Amino acid sequence: MECNGCEFRPELYYDAEFQIWVRIEEQGELAVGMTDISQSIAGKIMHVRVRRPGTARPAGKPVATIESAKWAGPVPNLFDCTIAGANTEVLEHPEILNSQPYEAWIARVIPTQPAAQALAALLTGDAAWAGYQARCKRDGIECKRLPA
Repeated sequence: MECNGCEFRPELYYDAEFQIWVRIEEQGELAVGMTDISQSIAGKIMHVRVRRPGTARPAGKPVATIESAKWAGPVPNLFDCTIAGANTEVLEHPEILNSQPYEAWIARVIPTQPAAQALAALLTGDAAWAGYQARCKRDGIECKRLPA
């Protein structure tokens, strides 16, 4: 599925601005990554830093920091969690976030509450698709993937 060239995956969970996606992983971990919208707005990703594994992160505090050619900022945390690990491939080659934003997760986290409760406030499926399209159209976002 796509809108204005921005890929959307209905099985993922999204924040209200469609900047961050979350995917359920094995053993209760959740993978966190950037959406196609987010990587397009950021431009070429130059550097990624993830908090140390074992670090507790309350909702609203970043799990990682992204630097691009035109922007630097946090990867927001959407629920209370502990950092489980970073994607070493993304740390070594951050530009893959531009070419594969849904395959290239940034961090894995362990929510302090059950995953279903942590994800309850996020959007998924048809509701997420409607919001994703609205964001692309409202802000005139056209997605482009940079080669890895």
